Order: sequence, then C-alpha cells, then structure tokens
Amino acid sequence: MMSKELQTTRNIGISAHIDSGKTTTTERILFYTGKIHKIEEVKGGGDGATMDFMELEREKGITITSAATTCMWKDYKINIIDTPGHVDFTIEVERALRVLDGAIMLFCGVAGVQSQSLTVDRQMKRYRVPRIAFINKLDRTGANPDRAVIAMREKLKLNAVPLQLYMGLEDQFEGLIDLITMKAFYFDGDNGENVREEPIPAALAEKAGQARHHMLDALSMFNDQLMELMLEGHEIPTDLIKSTIRASTLKREFIPVMMGSAYKNKGVQLLLDAVCDFLPSPVDCERPLGYDIKTNERIELAPDPDKPLVALAFKLTEEQFGQLTYTRVYQGTLRRGNTIYNAKTGRKFRVGRLVRMHANDRVDEQFAGSGDIVSMVGVDCSSGDTFCDDNFQVSMESMFIPASVVDMSIKADRNEDSDKLSKALNRFRKEDPTFRVHLDPESNETIISGMGELHLEIYSERIRREYKCPVTLGRPKVAYRETITKAVEYDYKHKKQTGGSGQYAHVVGRFEPIPVDEKLDFEFVNKLKGMNIPREFVPAVEDGFRESMQKGPLADYPVLRFRAILEDGSSHDVDSSELAFKVCARAAFREYYKAASPIILEPIMTVECEAPLEYQGTVTGDLSSRRGVLTGTDMQGDLAVIRAEVPLGEMFGYANDIRSKTQGKCTFSMEFCAYRQVPGNVQKEIVAAAEKERIARHKK
Repeated sequence: MMSKELQTTRNIGISAHIDSGKTTTTERILFYTGKIHKIEEVKGGGDGATMDFMELEREKGITITSAATTCMWKDYKINIIDTPGHVDFTIEVERALRVLDGAIMLFCGVAGVQSQSLTVDRQMKRYRVPRIAFINKLDRTGANPDRAVIAMREKLKLNAVPLQLYMGLEDQFEGLIDLITMKAFYFDGDNGENVREEPIPAALAEKAGQARHHMLDALSMFNDQLMELMLEGHEIPTDLIKSTIRASTLKREFIPVMMGSAYKNKGVQLLLDAVCDFLPSPVDCERPLGYDIKTNERIELAPDPDKPLVALAFKLTEEQFGQLTYTRVYQGTLRRGNTIYNAKTGRKFRVGRLVRMHANDRVDEQFAGSGDIVSMVGVDCSSGDTFCDDNFQVSMESMFIPASVVDMSIKADRNEDSDKLSKALNRFRKEDPTFRVHLDPESNETIISGMGELHLEIYSERIRREYKCPVTLGRPKVAYRETITKAVEYDYKHKKQTGGSGQYAHVVGRFEPIPVDEKLDFEFVNKLKGMNIPREFVPAVEDGFRESMQKGPLADYPVLRFRAILEDGSSHDVDSSELAFKVCARAAFREYYKAASPIILEPIMTVECEAPLEYQGTVTGDLSSRRGVLTGTDMQGDLAVIRAEVPLGEMFGYANDIRSKTQGKCTFSMEFCAYRQVPGNVQKEIVAAAEKERIARHKK
C-alpha cells in the first residue's frame, strides 16, 4: 500500500531560458512556504539568492550549479531543483530532469519562447516530464502573455492553455483571475504574502468568461463527461475541471499555463497550488525502468518503500568532508548504516551519512523512502551510477551527455601548484560529465574541453578561488571533427619478421560514411564468413579502428560518422595475435582513409540576438560577416529578435564586439546545433595549420 506521504510528494525542477526569473521564482517559493524569512534578490544588495550559494553565482548574478531544497506547501512536500539557464551549464538541467517527476517551465512575459526554451523543451520531452508553464515578468514593459502562449503552441508544438487571466500588464499589473474558480486574486502585504480573493471586476467579466470557455473547450477533448456538460449548457464542477487538467497534464497532452511576476510577488502562491494539483507524485508518474545486470531483462520499478532498493546518483559535488552524492530513490528505502551495492562498479559500501539539502545547508536524515531526493556523504561513485540491494542487482539508464565544443589549454602559473591543478581538474571532471580533460601527447599541454567559453572560464575562476591556484587559459580552440564522404574498399596485410615469432594479420573490407540521420559516430560491422580470421581476433580489429579515429590523418581531429565493415582476411597459426590485428587495422585506416575523400566538420551554433530595432542591420550584417546563415527575425515591440546559425570558430570574442557595435544594447545566447562541413578554403587553412604543427613538433 502506497503511503499518503508519497501521494503528497512533488519532485519538481524549474527550467527556462537565461534571465527568465528561475532563481527569483524559487526564492519566492521558499519564502511563501516558510523555508526562508527574508527574500534576497539575484542581483543587487543583500546576501544574494538562497539557491545561488556559490560566491561566483552571486557576483555574476547567474546560476552555475543546480541547487536542491525541500519545502512544505499546505500538506504537500515539494523537493525543488533550481537549474541554470546558460547553455554552457546545460548538463545541470539534463541531470535534474533525469530524476524529476514534473517541472515548471518558465517564460519571460516580454520575450516569450527564446532559444534556450527550445533546448529545455527538448530535454523535457526526452525524459517525458509533465510540466506547468509559468509566464513570468508581467510587470515589465512590453509584457504580452498572449503572444507567449501562441509562441508555445507554434514554436514548441505544445497544447498550452491559460488557466488564468491577467488583470492589467506592465506597471498596471494588479493580480490574476482564476478561470477554474472564476475568482480574482490580489497579493497584498510588503512581499505579496496575503492572498486576497475577490469577485471578478465587472470590466473583465466578459473577457474572463471567454477565456474560461476557451479553457473548457480545450479540456473537453480529454473528458467525455465534461464535453457532455458543456454541450448541454450545465455548470461544470470545479473538481471535474481539476481532475481533467491533472489527467491530461500527466499524459503530457496538455500544458496548464500560469502567470505572474515573481519579482513583484504576484502569482507564486497560485503556481504552488497548481504544482500540488496538476503535477505528478512519484506514484502517478511513468514507472521508470531498470535492467537486470545478469540477464539484461527490463524491470519496472515501483515507488514502494518495502521493495528492494534502487536509487540513482545524478549529481556529485566535492566537499570538505568528502563527496556529496545527490541521489533519487526510485524503489525501496535508503537507510543510514545499510550496506548497498553499486551496480556499475560492482562494489559494496556502507551508507555513513544521509542528508537533506537546502541549497548549501544540510539536515541529517536516518532514511529516505521511494520518491525522495537526498544526498549521501563520503561515497566514492560517479554521476549516473545505480545503487541497489546486493540480492536485487539492477542498473538504470544514465543520462544524455552532450558533446563538448570548445577546447582550451590550461596551465598553473606557478610550478609548485601543478598538484593543486591536477586535483581540481579531476574533481570537476568527476562532477561534470561535459567537462573533459586530456593531455596532448605532442605538445604536452593539458587541454580542457567544455560547452562554451563561459563554461571553461567559470572553472578556471573556481580553481583560482577554491584551490588558491592561479591558472592561465590558452586561446579557445574549436573542436573540429573529420569524416569521410564516400565508401572505399580496403585490403591490408601486416607482416613483420625480426627473429623469433613475427606478426601477421590481413584484413579486407570497406569503409563508408554513416548518414547524419542515423546519429551514430562509429559502427563496426562484422561480415566475416568462415574462419579466415579467428573469432578471438575480431574485437582487436574493432579496437584498432576505434583507436585510429581519435586522430584523423587529415588534420589530427577525431573522426565522426565512420563505419568500418570487416568482410575477409587471413591469419597465421603462429604469428597472428590480437596485437598484430590491432596494428593491421590501424595501418589499414591510415592507408585508405584519404581515398574516402575526407572532410573537416565544424560545430555550428544556433545564435539568438535581441537588439533595439535601430541596430537590426548592424547585428544581421555582423552575423553574416561571420559566415552566419539567418534563420528568422521577429519583432517584439521595439526589439528585433534575430536568429542565425553561425560557425563556433567565428563566435569567439563576439560578446565584446557586439556590445561595442550596439552601445551594449544587444544581448545574445547561443547553443550547439550540429556538425557541418567547412567551406573548401577554410578546410585548406585548417589542414595547412595542422601540417605546420606536425612539422614544428617533429623539429622539437
């Protein structure tokens, strides 16, 4: 039997485009639920927002890491994760959505659907997360929630329907009309803490009636009883409306739209009511799947505290007292002092300390039941590991990890700090799967890779502050890739005889490009017939090809979209070995790769700029000069919103350039779009630069 506590638990995240008001909204939620007793703002005086607990976050006024907290609203327990908006920290959103049951998707009342809104929408669809939309900032000049709703339907293809009607906009924004109860709500007091319920003003009665009819019309598609009552002209019970909204929201067929202004303390309490009424509890959401480690059989997990434990580590942070592992319990109960099993590493460990997080503060817990989000202290594991009982060994699917697109070299300013730098890089690599570190064997430089310049600059700043280790970053480099454009047959024999047993391997087959829509970077296909190559040597051939792809012969960049087919070959009873076949595959790759017409691929970014209309020509001209392809322009009041796809290599230093050209009045955001072929003249330059580097290394 599921406990009532589970039915009244909500695990939610707040996600949106940068500067839509996520952290401000979370701050108001914490205040109204009694979790904090003084509201702090993201920017400005005071101590900074509760959930932006990192010094860097408070300085820059942005969220860098997702923060978790738990609060109570009426009889409901709400676990909240506040996530960053910058695309550079998109992994924080990715891993939060992986473990949440529902989400609040925030939109700016002025800008509506923006570029990062598209990414957040994709992430929510990927993890099948039911959501409520909240149109924020209705107090701002140019606010237009109707336009935002239309954009949600047209751009995001969401069945978004307002459950509220606004009373006034911009500096005339007074309150909200609830279309379910047909009551007007005002928010009195210094911080809007006193919610006043009144009859609908006569001037808005007709408009409210039309908006309610539109809402009921949309809901009638999901409930026959509601449709019948509408057709017969009967009054529709509030409970029926709410249950229909809830059922269709849980199926992700309906998006309830709420409104307000978090900064002006209006509408947040009604948003909390909607979270409790319409978002799923751990019992209601789709049953997550686990996989039996031994049989790979799919197992449906149930949010039952008495079943065997299954929990997922979704985020790690390194603390003074050891690693803090944010964990979502999907089944069973996680108890302090119990011994549990890590399904990925096969190691057992004892749960020493269990804490519930409130931003950077923590409260000790003895246990956590199904559907709960808590943190374990001092556990050595990786992000995405599954914890279970020893006699119920189940693994859960990990999360999607986007590819990094920017490389920079990093070096400690003082030689004696190299150990500190190494420790910091190992920690951040473990915490953030999109932050990658490798040593360039030729230049002997440490290279860090990430989602953007800001991403890597934030980490270098954290190394300076948290490890007292000043570092120097090299110029950002584009993470180019190589691929082939036509199929080519290969036939390569590797023979080596230098006294004693020699090496012999022979491979025959075909290399061919993988089409973009197959979304594969590498595929090895074994089409061997007979035993010309013994079965035990085939994995070595695959390893040889896979290793060769790390550095393409064209310009030393990793190879993508490459299929290697093994069709035939030969072996020697004495001289053949795994090593011989691996060496043979590598040599075959080098020998035949250039015959397959290789090309260089570059990361293309989706860029969205907002600028006053007088600067529209300046911005579009600048983007075009950077090899950008314009994909659309919208007018929002006196602002132009310009969208383009631009090569990443042309976008370094863009922030400073565009600010100086528009007197600081242009804001922009960008995110990774796809890898595409570079123009011929650019390819020649890249290949020539790679050749120059090879010659320089050879001379050394």
